[in-house]
Amino acid sequence: MLSRPPISQRNIISHVHRPTSVVTRFAPSPTGFLHIGGARTALFNALFAKRHGGVFRLRIEDTDRARSSDEAVAAILEGLSWLGVAWDGEPVSQFARAARHREVVDALLSAGAAFRCYLTPAETEALRDEAFKEGRALRSPWRDRAPAEAPSGASHTIRFRAPDSDVVIDDAVQGQVRWASKEFDDLILLRADGAPTYNLAVVVDDHDMGVTHVIRGDDHLVNAARQTQIYQALGWPAPNFAHIPLIHGPDGKKLSKRHGALGVEAYREMGYLASGLRNYLLRLGWSHGDKELFTDEEMAALFDLEGLGKAPARLDFDKMAHVNAWHMRQESAGRLTELVLERLSHRNDLRLDDKAKVWVHAAMDVLKERGSTLADLEDQVYFLLRGRPFELTGKVAKALKGDAPDRLARLRGVLAALEHWDETALGTALQSFAEAEGVGFGKIGQPLRAALTGGAPAPDMSFVLAILGRDEVLARLDDVI
Repeated sequence: MLSRPPISQRNIISHVHRPTSVVTRFAPSPTGFLHIGGARTALFNALFAKRHGGVFRLRIEDTDRARSSDEAVAAILEGLSWLGVAWDGEPVSQFARAARHREVVDALLSAGAAFRCYLTPAETEALRDEAFKEGRALRSPWRDRAPAEAPSGASHTIRFRAPDSDVVIDDAVQGQVRWASKEFDDLILLRADGAPTYNLAVVVDDHDMGVTHVIRGDDHLVNAARQTQIYQALGWPAPNFAHIPLIHGPDGKKLSKRHGALGVEAYREMGYLASGLRNYLLRLGWSHGDKELFTDEEMAALFDLEGLGKAPARLDFDKMAHVNAWHMRQESAGRLTELVLERLSHRNDLRLDDKAKVWVHAAMDVLKERGSTLADLEDQVYFLLRGRPFELTGKVAKALKGDAPDRLARLRGVLAALEHWDETALGTALQSFAEAEGVGFGKIGQPLRAALTGGAPAPDMSFVLAILGRDEVLARLDDVI
């Protein structure tokens, strides 16, 4: 059959205000958490829109009612909000637009670009097997038959009349991609229950939302071909496509939960900063020379489609930690203190009063250099927050055996009488005390560290003394003397 001419714009209500600038979108299915790959897609779309002074929209593709849930929608919105990927306007529900999708199908039927198909599931399966053996796609016999020939009361779907011409798209990442017409069957547009199918809904929604650029995973590349056919049949301009390779695991295989195919909330729980994760996701499949570390301002100013690569990116937790460590060092002591104490707020074995918060804040500029994640910082601040008296076991308890308590008692007297309580004066006092005792500094430092930190990770002892203050130091020494 000859291919049908495109539908005139007069045949269908456009429902769209044509944009004068870039419009991108992120369109997740609400069937679970915000996957790390989806988070990257959202980030790329948001950055591209921001770079060009455009609009970034969020659409929830919830047409599959059996798999969609309100909890999943909430998880996606919360994940994007935590990650710092802000969308413009209200989120759009694809399911709520079903009437609009059916309106477009009616126009396709009127133009002869779609038809009613009365094939039963068994007939469809048999024809599909036959087509597969012949190396072609399914063509329904109802594309050339009149509905009047259908059995009385028979249910039907509405299928797209697949054109006989090849499909060609120019992709910003993949280059020019061509598919032969025989690869595409007569796509179902409306199911027997009247529910619109994915590819139809995406075309209508992207058109009505004025989307100019579709940036998504390359697992959607074949969908781009099907959607292009529908665009052409409707006489609508197709958006610019950019299909990015999916993220792989460190072993080069498809990303799975074993590799870290988790929701962004899992990375939050692991202690990654939103800014650090944004930076790391940016570099998964995109590059700007050899630059690895980016501020948000640099990301928005530099992101472009030309920097997207064709090879799959590999998830690398060592590099993720390196990037996150840099962002922790850029963060203020006040903000890190707030985040760490929030993570520890459920602990009833820690001292979390105002005095302890002052200690954490005062120490943070030093402690944040000693870890890569907020989980690392939790370990670093533990010596400041653990409740007294400490329970000392193993090597820590051994450090306080023998003459160590007597030596600490003499050191306590020196510290109690010290005129200036600052890191420099304390360092000098400790060194002078070791010389006066005629022992190496280890004989002083090890029992002192055990008494003041309980063996928890901590910086240089003069810094620990300065942060804790005279009263707390003397009290902790009294606990073990």
